[in-house]
Formats: sequence, C-alpha cells, structure tokens
Amino acid sequence: MRPIELRQLGSELPYEDTQEAQQRAVDLVRRGELPDQLWLLQHERVITVPRKEAAWANLLVTPEQAKELGVNVVTTTRGGNITYHGPGQWVLYPIVHLQPGERDIRRFVCNLEEAMMQVCRDYGLAPQRSEGETGTWIGDQKIGAIGVRFARWVSSHGIAFNGRTNMNDFNLIVPCGIADKGVCSLESLGVDHDLGELGPQLAAGVAERLDRALQQGPSQLPLMSDL
Repeated sequence: MRPIELRQLGSELPYEDTQEAQQRAVDLVRRGELPDQLWLLQHERVITVPRKEAAWANLLVTPEQAKELGVNVVTTTRGGNITYHGPGQWVLYPIVHLQPGERDIRRFVCNLEEAMMQVCRDYGLAPQRSEGETGTWIGDQKIGAIGVRFARWVSSHGIAFNGRTNMNDFNLIVPCGIADKGVCSLESLGVDHDLGELGPQLAAGVAERLDRALQQGPSQLPLMSDL
C-alpha cells in the first residue's frame, strides 16, 4: 500500500490557514515531492460557503451578524454546499494522488462515507446513506458531511464528523442546503462514550478505505519552508 502521512493538527485552527496550506500541499503531492497527506483537526467556529451563488441563499444571517456571534463566514474552494465547522467536530483532509485504477470520484466519496459509517457502528449506531445526497446519516439527520475538490486527480478538503459539536450553530444555515432534513452528533444522539479516540478512529478508517498505509507525520501545518 502507498503511504499516507497523518498530521494531527489540533483544535480551533483558522479555516483560511488550512485551505491555503492544502493548495500548497496539493501541488507537492501531485509532483511526488510530498507523500499523500491526511490532516486531522478541529476548526474554530466558521461557516464555509462554496463560490457558487446559490449556496449563499442557505446562509440565514448576514456575515456581520454571524461575526457578532463569534462565527466567521468564509468562501471555500471545495465542492458541496454551505456547512459549519467548530470545536467538537472532527475534520479530515485527505490530500491524495489517485493512481490509475483509483480514479473514480464517486468511489472515493463512498470510501469516505464508509469510514464514517464504520465509526458510527463502533458507537452502536445504525448509519445509512441518503439517496441522491452525500454524507453519512442517522435516520434523516446528517452526522458526517463531505465536500471535496480534485485537481489533476489530487484530492483536497474532505469530511466533517460531529462528535460533541455545538449543534445550535447549525441554526445559522440550511446545512448542506437540505431544508427538510436535520443534523446530529454523537452527543446529541446520546452517545456518552469517551470520544478522545474519535479522530484517530476516523483517520484509521479513511486510510484503510483509501488503501493507504498510515504513517505518523508532524503535528503542524506544512510551512512554505517544509514544502
């Protein structure tokens, strides 16, 4: 199996910093100057909106109103729709160069879904997919969201899984643009386990599903000098 370098980056990271670092890393991974990457982190409270104009209709407050509540609103380069990140939500960014034979974006997304579904099963839940929609669901509530981008078969962005997330912050948006379904977290579903290993569980599942050998990397964002 090809290696994938796990960087456990900590909590409350600014979204803009990780997005900029991903763009640098994508170029290096594509050229073979950096191994495939898997970044594990939690963001500060932030709403991310893709560039497509329709996604902005799902922001239920102005950016100024969100800022007053301590939530930033930023534009993202990933696919998908509007979403929220914050403490208690684990985010994983696989920056992976898909090789010949792997170049099936739908299969890539399904692998990310399955990694989240297996974690749900580990905590005694019954996850499922929702026809026509991405992500991992418990009934009609989404527990794990997916938004990815590909550039010359190198992926960036990834998954967001709600562990002990502040679910009230989702009231500022129509999550993923889906008005008739909700969102949930392990905590909101009554899971009272110690979630200290949730992030590493997700990372191990993503690496396994992507057929990569997980290797420990630095616990910091790559700097220009690193790349």
